[in-house]
Amino acid sequence: MVNLNLGNLMNQLRNVQKQLEKVQEELETVVVEGSAGGSMVKVKANGKQEILSVKIDPEILREDIEMIEEMVVAAVNQAVKKAQEAYQQKIAEVTGGIFPQMPGGFKIPGL
Repeated sequence: MVNLNLGNLMNQLRNVQKQLEKVQEELETVVVEGSAGGSMVKVKANGKQEILSVKIDPEILREDIEMIEEMVVAAVNQAVKKAQEAYQQKIAEVTGGIFPQMPGGFKIPGL
């Protein structure tokens, strides 16, 4: 039979919660960039997966609007993917990587 120290477990959970709150703050300062069309379209996002900016090289404005739209979508998707990867890395640093491995897609409220 396993002897659990509930007080110790609660303290550990509080510590993890504090660390996760710190990670949330840090994620606001993490900036990643996605690009498309040979960097003619650039999108920056933070670690919270919020789009910060979109830059379009004026040279491509002469192109077909559908092509430009596709480049914007591609750059946004790339930036969001990089932001997700940064998020997962930060969470893994705090949790030791155990949460992503938990069954049922364990979700932490607010994250």
